[in-house]
Amino acid sequence: MTTTDVLTLRANVQDYPQTKALKDGTVSSEIVSLDFCGPPLAQNGFKPMLRENAFDCGELAIVTYLQARTYGKPYLMLPAPVSGRFQHHCAGFNRELGHLDPKDIEGKRVGVRTYAQTTGLWVRGILQHEYGVDLDKVTWMTVGDGHLLEYSDPANCVRLPKGSDIGQMMLDGELTATLQGVDLPKDPRVERLVPDPFNAAKDWFAREGVVPINHVFVVHEDIVRSRPDVVRELYRMIGESRDLTEGGLPDPFPPMGLDANRKGLELAIDWAFEQKIIPVRMSVDSLFDDVTANLG
Repeated sequence: MTTTDVLTLRANVQDYPQTKALKDGTVSSEIVSLDFCGPPLAQNGFKPMLRENAFDCGELAIVTYLQARTYGKPYLMLPAPVSGRFQHHCAGFNRELGHLDPKDIEGKRVGVRTYAQTTGLWVRGILQHEYGVDLDKVTWMTVGDGHLLEYSDPANCVRLPKGSDIGQMMLDGELTATLQGVDLPKDPRVERLVPDPFNAAKDWFAREGVVPINHVFVVHEDIVRSRPDVVRELYRMIGESRDLTEGGLPDPFPPMGLDANRKGLELAIDWAFEQKIIPVRMSVDSLFDDVTANLG
């Protein structure tokens, strides 16, 4: 094999423990090379990927991928989650302004960076299905738009001025609560909206067997069609990089393979449809083609 046989792909992949071996060359290939030309935060590459075809492969948030399939964008996911975590702890309020139970956010203004953000999807689904919150009775205050031009937020969303700090607005009482994940203010006044969220997540996992997927790995469909060998190689490389994570992957973590991820993907689809993030309830199998469905 000559160097001319090596296909170089523009990749949008963030630095995580589970991608370190992929990005530092510990895991490599004789037929594909990855040019990690994406921004430091992978989410900042989602719009360029979907609106400008700026990357051949890389990360997409699961919600963004569901929308991409809905609107005919030319990318296919591999059944190889790049990141995932429980989300029960990712909603907070200012305890000094009064205690809140989850249903207390009905009729109130709740902040989220973007309505179609993956953290927002999972937290809202938990609030609805575990705590009986009527999501349509909440006014969702957003700072940014979605990654796809074709998508518009539901009617009960209101856009805040550009640059608004929803964490500070929650602390100041301008918002009743926020869905922010790691961006929740590091402030002693912040209390989690879901009671005892970390144990609640363990209980939920014991019942559902799902770790919410955050980012998946996608490849441009032209490459899937013309170089299925490269797609299979990328799947191998992602799996090996995950296996080489220093200290091991968090336990539990979204698994590899379509069948192992089917329930988690079904849940993401159902909740995205219920929350008006996608206009149709698609099937899990429609997220893949013959090449990507048979990986692993």
